[in-house]
Amino acid sequence: MSELIIIGYDDHEKAKGAYEQVLVAQRDFIVTLNGLALVTVEADGKQHVETPAKIVGVSAASGALWGTLIGLLFLVPGFGLLFGGALGAITGKLGKVGINNSFKERVQGLLTPGKAAVVVLASKITEDKFADAIKPFGGTVLQTSLSDEDEAELATELSGS
Repeated sequence: MSELIIIGYDDHEKAKGAYEQVLVAQRDFIVTLNGLALVTVEADGKQHVETPAKIVGVSAASGALWGTLIGLLFLVPGFGLLFGGALGAITGKLGKVGINNSFKERVQGLLTPGKAAVVVLASKITEDKFADAIKPFGGTVLQTSLSDEDEAELATELSGS
């Protein structure tokens, strides 16, 4: 089971601090990351997505899934991975695992101009220690879970197999 955790912030600096703390939590074996991103929205509405150069142990299929999740949640259409009917099929599959239009709207509601979010996809997490690690940064938490089967099905769909 993977956890998709999105934490919204009113302040870019707090979001950056939380993002860096998640990387520390990975080094301390509190969380095993499959994906991590810092999404910031400038005052003019322009979005920026920052990700670590590399997350150890992430497969190509997981990387494709991560890129698509970021694209679909933050209106960056799939980083060139999705075309035509594939977008509808994958969006439908995401709905089955709790990433439906309502969830997307809540995510996008967190990211109005001047705000930011930290997006975590974790295959393993020690929830109490993770919460303690990021508690000093505050934020609004949204979370959903992806079963191993749902994650594998999405990864297969993305690879075209």
